[in-house]
Amino acid sequence: MTEHLDVAKLQRRLAEFAAARNWQPYHTPKNLAAALSVEASELVEIFQWLTPEESARVMDDPDTAHRVTDEVADVLAYLLQLCEVLGIEPLAALAAKIDRNERRFPVPGEGDT
Repeated sequence: MTEHLDVAKLQRRLAEFAAARNWQPYHTPKNLAAALSVEASELVEIFQWLTPEESARVMDDPDTAHRVTDEVADVLAYLLQLCEVLGIEPLAALAAKIDRNERRFPVPGEGDT
């Protein structure tokens, strides 16, 4: 796919995909949050028994890399759908959270006078 990807475009594609299959009644915040949790668990399962060193090289194996990529896509898809249903702008929410974390956890030595 060569077209420029952005969050809003992907959210529209996900909504159109669900609408074409009449899945909207099932895409409640509760169901989407549960599905997100399941997909995140499937991602964790890939890493569950790996050493830290093995986990750092997980993308070296094409089969495992494909599994990881698919699970990341599933997690992101459900997160974007949840944001759409709840009216959350995901990039704005992330930017605001980073701002709060920068205030909560300042770099040691910065701001000390």
